[in-house]
Amino acid sequence: MSMHATIETKVRDAFAPSHLEVLNESHMHRGPAEESHFKLVLVSEAFEGQRLLARHRAVNAVLAEELAGSLHALALHTYTPAEWAEQQSAPRTPSCLG
Repeated sequence: MSMHATIETKVRDAFAPSHLEVLNESHMHRGPAEESHFKLVLVSEAFEGQRLLARHRAVNAVLAEELAGSLHALALHTYTPAEWAEQQSAPRTPSCLG
């Protein structure tokens, strides 16, 4: 299974998101890895009442095996449904190619 599919499956199973984007941004970084850098936009009721750090820790725990392996970077954008309704988009990722 690809890294993209693994991330998507694990996150869907753990958080039952109302909105999920798993974006492979490896092409924006130097190096040979094709699935090493991802951006995750995750909207879930599971984040209600949680601070940002707790949300990120929860996602990192779900993806601990991948983060210990070939997943080099994971940009997390975690929202409650109410926060997402106000924002409707995550920040754009700057290119790291130099």
